[in-house]
Amino acid sequence: MASISKLSTSAFTQSATSSRLSNGSSQQPIRCFGPIKRAAAFDHLLFSSKLSVRSHLPIKASMKLLISVRCSMNDGNGRSVKKTTLHDLYEKEGQSPWYDNLCRPVTDLIPLIESGVRGVTSNPAIFQKAISTSSAYNDQFRELVQSGKDIESAYWELVVKDIQDACKLFEPIYDQTDAGDGYVSVEVSPRLADDTVNTIEAAKWLHQWVDRPNVYIKIPATAACIPSIKEVIAQGISVNVTLIFSLARYESVIDAYLDGLEASGLSDLSRVTSVASFFVSRVDTLVDKVLEKIGTPEALDLRGKAANAQAALAYDLYQKKFSGPRWEALVKKGAKKQRLLWASTSVKNPAYPDTLYVSTMPDQALQAFIDHGSVARTIDSNIPEAKGIYSALEKLGVDWSEVGAQLELEGVESFKKSFDSLLDSLQEKANSLKLVSL
Repeated sequence: MASISKLSTSAFTQSATSSRLSNGSSQQPIRCFGPIKRAAAFDHLLFSSKLSVRSHLPIKASMKLLISVRCSMNDGNGRSVKKTTLHDLYEKEGQSPWYDNLCRPVTDLIPLIESGVRGVTSNPAIFQKAISTSSAYNDQFRELVQSGKDIESAYWELVVKDIQDACKLFEPIYDQTDAGDGYVSVEVSPRLADDTVNTIEAAKWLHQWVDRPNVYIKIPATAACIPSIKEVIAQGISVNVTLIFSLARYESVIDAYLDGLEASGLSDLSRVTSVASFFVSRVDTLVDKVLEKIGTPEALDLRGKAANAQAALAYDLYQKKFSGPRWEALVKKGAKKQRLLWASTSVKNPAYPDTLYVSTMPDQALQAFIDHGSVARTIDSNIPEAKGIYSALEKLGVDWSEVGAQLELEGVESFKKSFDSLLDSLQEKANSLKLVSL
């Protein structure tokens, strides 16, 4: 396996997701800006200070990426494009870097796409920062409010325009990879996290409004929204499922995807895709507190091991669920596997190695991985050990269902807080522009 270390620097932020076409075959061709190549069959998850990646496992990230310029290549239009480590990541390892940010001017994405970025994610926190700190939205916002739009309606107008413009930029990648890549994600209102019916309606509304083939509608994996995910998939809408914290809930998410594909009635399922965002580091943050309270040597020795053990078991579950007669029947209709996306992987405990999780890579985690991380397959290298850790934690009193429920509640509340803060910021902007308060 290749090692990555001490790459030269050039900053930008990314969210990496596996881009290899995952329709059940390990020999699908990879289409990219340069020559077509086939991706090697690697499995990737950062375990300890090593990274292992499966070609159909997305890696979400939000960080400044250090780009190493390797050589130049032609983009097909006669222009010379610098080849970076992001191109290497895609062409050699089958991984697609996604940019976890969006703001105006959206054309700022063009040099990032040329550098190897293959998709974009967004959320209320990203838009809160973009809209509240930039004047680029002022003219449209002023027109919207003065035309009678309330603050929340104006928010969606601003967001949808950015999403549409970004989708347009990434559409060539979407086309070149046969719907395997080039997606832009937009999230339904977090206020609907406990509302099955209105989440379905919001997803359909957003999908229809954005009206781009390469948009992902983000839906939280709450109990109330699991039926929403099934129904939205059945409607032929691609979904980015977020806030997954437990194996039981992850299995429900997979089942919702499979149920939705089966219920769709579509003869061609190749354009209905999904990613499942499985959160990692927050698990250790919560479980470690329980272990420290227990205080025994055995308990203390298990600190920092819960999250990676559960992630390994999630991948094991992924392999099992996307195999067998049921899945093969869907593959015959063109279905693609719902890719696993490792989210929330920034190290929260400074006592742990700074490359303990590294998949969602904020600045520090990325810098650490570039400096002294290595690429190796570890996600399924020792499933029995992961099962042993998971069981040992249960015997010590860690209730995995409670861990998942608490983290989900905290995640939903955090999303709601960001959304409310965003609307407050827009109201402040309206006031600063001397508009009527609505």
